[in-house]
Amino acid sequence: MVEKFSNQQGTIEIDEEVIAQISGITATECYGIVGMAARGVKDGIVRLLMRDNITKGVLVTFQENQVDIEFHIVVEYGTKISAVTDNLMSTIRYQLKDMLGLQVGVIKIFVEGVRVDK
Repeated sequence: MVEKFSNQQGTIEIDEEVIAQISGITATECYGIVGMAARGVKDGIVRLLMRDNITKGVLVTFQENQVDIEFHIVVEYGTKISAVTDNLMSTIRYQLKDMLGLQVGVIKIFVEGVRVDK
């Protein structure tokens, strides 16, 4: 789905895939997040997504004049999950407002796994 924004200079169309890509890259740069996990995990096996498949861990939906985002993430062992998710939400809201001028509505974050480094 494509979201259209109009102003006095013309119309801008932003695809959900673009927003998912920006959101996924921003999420992986946040402290405590190891990477994105695939949505719809079955059998409890979580697969860490590489950078080229990062959008598979993000679901973007448009609501009226705002965007709702769902994240499936893998966090680093030893980090406080509430601090990581608060940081992710505020960073996403700022980045999408700054880059695209989008208002972010609901952000849902699903922690699919914890990675333990040896």
